Amino acid sequence: MGAYLWQVRVYYEDTDFSGLVYHASYLRFLERGRTEFLRAKGVTQAKLFEDGSAFVVRRMQLDYRAPAKMDDVLTVETRPLETKGASLVLAQRILRNEDCLLEAEVTVAFVKDGHAARMPEHLRALLRDDS
Repeated sequence: MGAYLWQVRVYYEDTDFSGLVYHASYLRFLERGRTEFLRAKGVTQAKLFEDGSAFVVRRMQLDYRAPAKMDDVLTVETRPLETKGASLVLAQRILRNEDCLLEAEVTVAFVKDGHAARMPEHLRALLRDDS
């Protein structure tokens, strides 16, 4: 599959007093990009939740490069870097056209019934970077 691309428009509510995107809004954009990446792989958050499972952010490293503004259309790019037994490492970028505004490396842990757990093999296979 390679990189999964998802677009989002910047609304007034995403900005701060300066008219630029508030730093925490980028976290929401990244979260939605990860959710849509999973959906494209056939995994929905609702189904995971029904099974008592979820992905939770364990680590996030961000590099803010340039600001986004109201009405910008951004592309959130998500691609898997490493699929481990109980976690997934993702590379994410937020782009405005060809300009990279933010780069992120995100580690999400798999939990079942509130505790860290090994991902089922079928789920790991779906999320590998070569699938």
